[in-house]
Amino acid sequence: MAASGRKKSTTGVTAARRPEVRLPPLVPWDGDGLEPDGDYDGVRFDGTDLTDASGRGARFMDCALEGCALDRAELVRARFIDAVLTGVRGVGTDLAEASLRDVEVVDARLGGVQLHGAVLERVVVRGGKIDYLNLRKARLKDVVFEGCVLSEPDFGDAHLVRVEFRDCVLKRADFSSARMESVDLRTVAELDIARGVDRLAGAVISPVQLMELAPAFAAQVGVRVEA
Repeated sequence: MAASGRKKSTTGVTAARRPEVRLPPLVPWDGDGLEPDGDYDGVRFDGTDLTDASGRGARFMDCALEGCALDRAELVRARFIDAVLTGVRGVGTDLAEASLRDVEVVDARLGGVQLHGAVLERVVVRGGKIDYLNLRKARLKDVVFEGCVLSEPDFGDAHLVRVEFRDCVLKRADFSSARMESVDLRTVAELDIARGVDRLAGAVISPVQLMELAPAFAAQVGVRVEA
């Protein structure tokens, strides 16, 4: 796997390094569920029902998960390295303190995903919709959210470095106590920040977004705006 180089825009924002996942020939998974601390190398999970599966601490390297059901799957501290997740779906997937490095998530339909305390590095989330994404205290480095819908995502106390939100929708986002470095919000299709507008230092927004957020900025510093 080789990651693409970083580019710097005219605004001084350093672009995120995107993963370039090249999977080797994969072996179809024919097992039953997952195992705690399991080691899955070069495996394709095709439409596998992983509902209530227990894969705590498991490692997925050079793997593909396609159309899998992840309802209430326990993947605490799991590691995904050079992996592609396409069309995965489910509610209550627990990925707390998991590690995702060089991962692509495509057209996911997830709700209540627990990623608090997780580490995401060179990750692309493209398309799909994720409701109530919990990334509290997570570390995101070189992460791109592209063309997806994030409804009420929680970035509370997270650290975001070179994170891009491209052509996506952010509804009722929570950035409370977040730290940002080179975070690009300029092409967000809908930017709705419920909490933490005061934590946008280190982010770049467009002039239009500045006007839309002006009431929130004014309220933050205690300014009343009256005609």
